Amino acid sequence: MKIFNTMKKTNKETSKLPMSGKVKRGFRFYCAVIAALTLVMGMSVTAFAAGDPITVVNNLSDFIFGLIRAIGLILLGFGIVQVGLSLKSHDPSQRANGFLTLAGGIIITFAKEILTLITG
Repeated sequence: MKIFNTMKKTNKETSKLPMSGKVKRGFRFYCAVIAALTLVMGMSVTAFAAGDPITVVNNLSDFIFGLIRAIGLILLGFGIVQVGLSLKSHDPSQRANGFLTLAGGIIITFAKEILTLITG
């Protein structure tokens, strides 16, 4: 225990560095300019509005159906993996779930085309 007691504890005090009034004012101005530029660059968003509202709705519809197609492709891939694993392990319930996931992925992937065929 003498090893730990031999170390001397010294109290180190911190103090501010001397700064003149011009330097303080310049630093405050620099901080204000940086904060203002950060806010302007961070909050400025360019919005491109289309002239026709139907075009906007069609673009949104295409975007949403693109997301749905991506989810369908993910399900399709997962269904293929599930069927492959079920064939390897000879598990009939997993095989049935795999084929159902595969069928659901195909339906979700081609949802837009199916809806267009139904509505004409």
